[in-house]
Amino acid sequence: MTIALRGASADALAALTSELESRLGGGADASRIGDDLFTVSELLRSEPGLRRVATDVSVDATAKAGLVTEIFGGKVDEVSLDILTSAVGRRWTVSRNLGDVLEHLSEVAIVRSAGDDSGRLADELHSYAQAVNDNPSLRDALSDPVRSVDDKAALVRGLLEGKALPATITLARQALAGTYRTVAVALATYQQVAAQVHGERVATVRVAHPLADAERQRLSDALSRQYDRPIHLNVVVDPDVIGGIRVEIGDDVIDGTVSNRLDDARRKLAG
Repeated sequence: MTIALRGASADALAALTSELESRLGGGADASRIGDDLFTVSELLRSEPGLRRVATDVSVDATAKAGLVTEIFGGKVDEVSLDILTSAVGRRWTVSRNLGDVLEHLSEVAIVRSAGDDSGRLADELHSYAQAVNDNPSLRDALSDPVRSVDDKAALVRGLLEGKALPATITLARQALAGTYRTVAVALATYQQVAAQVHGERVATVRVAHPLADAERQRLSDALSRQYDRPIHLNVVVDPDVIGGIRVEIGDDVIDGTVSNRLDDARRKLAG
């Protein structure tokens, strides 16, 4: 799943994001709202009949609000119910976008629940994603269709509990839902959401050896000046780099690695 919407659905996403941010800024329980909206998004995907009614423009908005209140009233936080009621009263380009947007809003709320630990959250998501990528047995266990989601969630809790923020554990568990193509794609998306919520961009930095704190700070400051916004660094230690540094920010690539210069030299010799 990606949040790449058009028309009415894009307008709904913008309006609902603004509503959510306003309510969270007023002291609403971000963690509870994140859990609620994720649960509702899963239900809407599993119940196409409910999803069709909730997005049907021919059904009166008041009737749809009454339906979701009857189903979810007393089961979710009042703010979660208000956001859901607002969502079903809006127009949607395609019905499945309702579940996609609610899941995205849940991610935003969970990121917000980390509060001042937002930088730590982004780092933990990156570290966990690297652990999944570097450990084939773990990656296979998390993607095994025979294993239940509850079993996989227990594995995630065993790996992260006591070591990571509650928000990190929640997002790692949500990555198992299957709405993204793979767990790795889900975790990469969460890192982007974490950066966007705080007005940042994410830079993946590949180096042969770990960067010292002063080096990280200088690089972050330089990139922030270049892109005119804060940059969060995800540093990947990759021996194939040999030396130098490779920076990836969105579609931009700054490659100053020794391996890249050697490849250029080989191409010139071959040509």
